[in-house]
Amino acid sequence: MTEPNRPPLRLGVNIDHVATIRNARGGAHPDPVKAALMAEAAGADGITAHLREDRRHISDDDIGRLMAELSKPLNFEMAATAEMQAIALKHQPHAVCIVPEKREERTTEGGLEVAGDDNRLAEFIAPLREAGCRISMFIEADPGQIEASAKIGAPVVELHTGTYCEAVIAGDQAKVLDELRKLREGARYAWELGLEPHAGHGLTFDSVEAVAAIPELVELNIGHFLIGDAIFTGLKDAITQMRSRMDGARGEIGDPVGGVA
Repeated sequence: MTEPNRPPLRLGVNIDHVATIRNARGGAHPDPVKAALMAEAAGADGITAHLREDRRHISDDDIGRLMAELSKPLNFEMAATAEMQAIALKHQPHAVCIVPEKREERTTEGGLEVAGDDNRLAEFIAPLREAGCRISMFIEADPGQIEASAKIGAPVVELHTGTYCEAVIAGDQAKVLDELRKLREGARYAWELGLEPHAGHGLTFDSVEAVAAIPELVELNIGHFLIGDAIFTGLKDAITQMRSRMDGARGEIGDPVGGVA
């Protein structure tokens, strides 16, 4: 495929952890749907919500209300289970992102194993595609996982940035460069295979720019950091600053990681 023309990078805002705060005491406040509408007004290109099997944050009612009230696309994150498939088919969101899920984890710990489960996943996503949902696989930036995602017919892959972000926090520059190299090569390979590459997990003001500068990436999904920073600055300002950093990085010329090809 030809080299990407570096379009404006889309920002998907994940509102899961507004629901986490709400659920800590029960009741209806703070309302994740209100946060989603505020994120839209602040410039988000889409809203992401993960309905987990244990319902630890987003609820079934939240998904219904998001579908009814959003004007921007909903990216519905879910595990590859029959229950979640039925919910997705009921609501038919714009996008469905298949993620790994373990009941014991605090958050998603890594990418989905597509290569070792390709037959089941191909069958699983088929009715979702037929219903008009755009399917994304949340994976590591690994050639085998990218190839498997293309093989099963998923048009989008979201590359897991969590390991890179942890290296940024730890100040491990060698690890940062290695993880960025993997993300760059993964995004490029996905693009060459005809997939639309996205990225997300753990991104902050300090880690987003090098990822945003990867020219093949079309969308970043960011949630926990934005909701946390909103406590201090407000959600609008947090999203505006994140958008500014993304746009600035996408406009830069040259190699953001010191010559790593």
